[in-house]
Amino acid sequence: MRTRRIGDVQVGAIGLGGMPMSIEGRPEESRSIAAVHAALDAGVTLIDTADAYHIGPDDIGHNESLIARALATYGGDTSGVLVATKGGHTRPGDGSWGLDGSPAYLKRACDASLKRLGVEAIGLYQHHRPDPSVPYTDSIGALRDLLDEGKIRMAGISNANPAQIREANEILGGRLVSVQNQFSPAFRSSEDELRLCDVLGVAFLPWSPLGGISSAGDLGGEHAAFGRVAEAHGVSPQQVALAWMLAKSPVVVPIPGSSRPETIVDSAKAADLELTDEEFAELDAT
Repeated sequence: MRTRRIGDVQVGAIGLGGMPMSIEGRPEESRSIAAVHAALDAGVTLIDTADAYHIGPDDIGHNESLIARALATYGGDTSGVLVATKGGHTRPGDGSWGLDGSPAYLKRACDASLKRLGVEAIGLYQHHRPDPSVPYTDSIGALRDLLDEGKIRMAGISNANPAQIREANEILGGRLVSVQNQFSPAFRSSEDELRLCDVLGVAFLPWSPLGGISSAGDLGGEHAAFGRVAEAHGVSPQQVALAWMLAKSPVVVPIPGSSRPETIVDSAKAADLELTDEEFAELDAT
């Protein structure tokens, strides 16, 4: 698979998002582990998780633990795999998502993630979402401390606006390596953040790049241009959507969520799908 850069690490141009493996409606663990193994076989080397990818308070960090087990049971070399996790979201068990961006919480969350992942330093640790009750400076300051302490190798942010991206990069002393925001054919309001990341040389990681669990399957029907281009190439509309994102900027690394081997294998093929200038222009204008 073609590669792209996150900080000083080269990763496959398509990553894997682990959330569907661990939240409501999650499948049997064996299927999820098979999906991780299939992704690795296809050249995926970025796996995105979070301590909040679980259902109730009794299984916090479910996805981190699952990813760790999947890597441990893979028959090949995993030394080049970058596991990115996040802290700052909470899930009380009623289906809702809470926030805690306090430095004390983020540092405790990082320590817990280190144990679940079984590593001495987390490859990429990301602030999951700004907490309105906590100054952003304080939350990002916690990531700076974790970097300085060597508990994390790289720092990123998620669900951030342009001002927050610039602020985070300043607080981190120019060490911000990634921004993870929602972006898809149906959700394009992160264009400004993507362009800023391109200028700064910071990786942009689109989450829900295919429109989310409930909508990904009908991407071609909901967005006809993607369906037309897919038919012309004899591939899936999902591949076309990911290839379109990759063509937008060399800093883009989509992280489609999957818990099925066949879907992540299909997504991984987007790294080698070449769109014509005319096709890209049509998709970008849709």
